[in-house]
Amino acid sequence: MPKRVDPDVRREQVAEAVIDEIAEHGIRSVTLARIAARSGLAIGSIRYYFGDTLREVMRFTLGVLMQRVTRRDTTMSAEPVARIVDAIAFAAPTSEQERRENAALVEYRVMARTDPELAADIAATSRAGEEVVRSLLRDALADRRIDEEALHREALLLFALVEGFSFSSALFSAPLHETEVRTVVAATLQRLRDAYPPAGEAADGAAGAPEADRGAPVRR
Repeated sequence: MPKRVDPDVRREQVAEAVIDEIAEHGIRSVTLARIAARSGLAIGSIRYYFGDTLREVMRFTLGVLMQRVTRRDTTMSAEPVARIVDAIAFAAPTSEQERRENAALVEYRVMARTDPELAADIAATSRAGEEVVRSLLRDALADRRIDEEALHREALLLFALVEGFSFSSALFSAPLHETEVRTVVAATLQRLRDAYPPAGEAADGAAGAPEADRGAPVRR
């Protein structure tokens, strides 16, 4: 009796082959023939699980990549500032597997610039990431005088740091060092906190905060 094959396992196998192909040769190099050669599956088998179009394979692989980023195992600190450091460090590609997956995801993002369907998937993920950063930063600055407009700007700055780690890693042949990532994020957060006075300090006499940014403490 033939051994029963789990369709989910086969699809993951195909996605892994696509990721490897993109990481080594770029997203434009991906064909069913190359996927078949890397995965050890016949082209007919790939079509059986995904239909007749390469596009279905590519969209499935994009979904796998985005899920892997959000599902990476990490232990988050209970302290708000340290929790942001943990979150950004775990999102940064600091292992060889994460570096390859990140390189593939960056290529998808570049392709999405002219592909409305991919752009919608990428944009939804980016918006979710921005919201996570904003929520974490709100907690980290709960004891500081900062208004909503300033909070929005600072959250964008931190998200740009996340994006910078991603895009720079895609150009390197080695993963980022987690210790260096944590050091950069921690220093950025310290400068950010120093720019706003403690919530209990009078706004008019607070030193170090931009005048336009002084206001009531951020509400949860």
